[in-house]
Amino acid sequence: MTILEADGLTYAFPGGVAALCGLNLSVAHGRRLAILGPNGSGKTTLLMHLNGTLRPTSGRVLLDGQPVGYSRSALTAWRSRVGLALQDADDQLFAASVFEDVSFGPLNMGLGDVEAKERVIEALRVMHIGDLADRPTHMLSGGQKKRVAIAGVVAMRPEVLLLDEPTSGLDHHASVHLLSVLRKISEAGTTLVFTTHDVDLAYSLADDVALFNGGKVVASGPSETILADSIALGSAHLNPPMLLQLALKARDLGWLGAGEPLPRKLPEIFDLMARWKNK
Repeated sequence: MTILEADGLTYAFPGGVAALCGLNLSVAHGRRLAILGPNGSGKTTLLMHLNGTLRPTSGRVLLDGQPVGYSRSALTAWRSRVGLALQDADDQLFAASVFEDVSFGPLNMGLGDVEAKERVIEALRVMHIGDLADRPTHMLSGGQKKRVAIAGVVAMRPEVLLLDEPTSGLDHHASVHLLSVLRKISEAGTTLVFTTHDVDLAYSLADDVALFNGGKVVASGPSETILADSIALGSAHLNPPMLLQLALKARDLGWLGAGEPLPRKLPEIFDLMARWKNK
């Protein structure tokens, strides 16, 4: 079932620079969608349309099949269901402390102090940053800022969580931790949509993939199908993920049955190799 949809979106930046060119995209409820493409292909611009930060020149955004509105009340209702975490957390953090910053979204939704506090505590726990509650936001590391920014969106309990380059600027340990958190959020029922340049990240996390170029979707579908299509990937200036290539080779060699799921993590490939060696 489609929860969020872009229907013929066009948008140009000041000066007439085209960002979206009749873009169409459907987001399935409860799925994880990765948006891949080169710089300037429209990925971030689309996310900002999907939660009403930007308004299209033409076309429309639909939520549960209904066109969204742009009045203040309509935007508040829309953003309570579709949250956006920006790539640069500094663009999103502005309060004196972590707790105050994460509180902003729930309070702006009109929640009372008690319920808002409960949501903030829960979001900090989910993001594993409860110990940062009283920390001034300007004293956080880059990875901590990113987790706080996402916690601010999570505290609003959106049905759809939009993330712009979620692992950008994070070291390996922080990236692994964040992806673990995002999987848990997804398993709890939240629909995820994230942009990335990393085909390996898309393969490990996404159920579905949309390839962008020139402000349009050039291909979309299940991640295993799209990320194995070298021609489609080439149209977005990308190469197939190494892990998927290894998994497909393992299937070709008979190490995996035709109906068995493909490994999505490197340890799973190693386990498969060890099992086959011991046969």
